[in-house]
Amino acid sequence: MREELSEKNITCPYCWETFSVLIEPSLEVGESYIEDCYICCRPIEIFIAHNSHDSVDIRVSRIEGNEF
Repeated sequence: MREELSEKNITCPYCWETFSVLIEPSLEVGESYIEDCYICCRPIEIFIAHNSHDSVDIRVSRIEGNEF
């Protein structure tokens, strides 16, 4: 059975705009990856906090050295 991508709304920790990202279902708790903000283009670390068959919880944070 193929798992679907999870769509999550996140708020950029730089420009505070909200947008949606697609989360791979194969990511494990504790894994993280970098995705650029769709509005201001700064890099955001997306951390997988919880991943089960019916939900994915994520945390987002700034990448050090990319402050204004």
